[in-house]
Amino acid sequence: MAENFIKNKEDFSCGQCGSLVLGNGYTNHCPDCLWSKHVDINPGDRLEFCRGMMEPAGIEIKNRDTSVVHKCVKCGSLKRNKVAKNDNHERIILISV
Repeated sequence: MAENFIKNKEDFSCGQCGSLVLGNGYTNHCPDCLWSKHVDINPGDRLEFCRGMMEPAGIEIKNRDTSVVHKCVKCGSLKRNKVAKNDNHERIILISV
């Protein structure tokens, strides 16, 4: 885990689909639609001013870890977020094709 990671246990409503997401301190995207929000410069710091929605734009597999690649629809920034056990695996498959 990154040295500058800040654990934030926060619940939130998804800005894309409206689902209530119960955070566990590592949650950074909606497990239903896989969208995220551009809120961090470093994981958990909540210092990013953009606040744009981040579309799940692809899937990356590296060293047996699967990540969703998110692209901010406002500023174009790319971020990778590990897939969680409760993520919608059908959507992951659709994004990866």
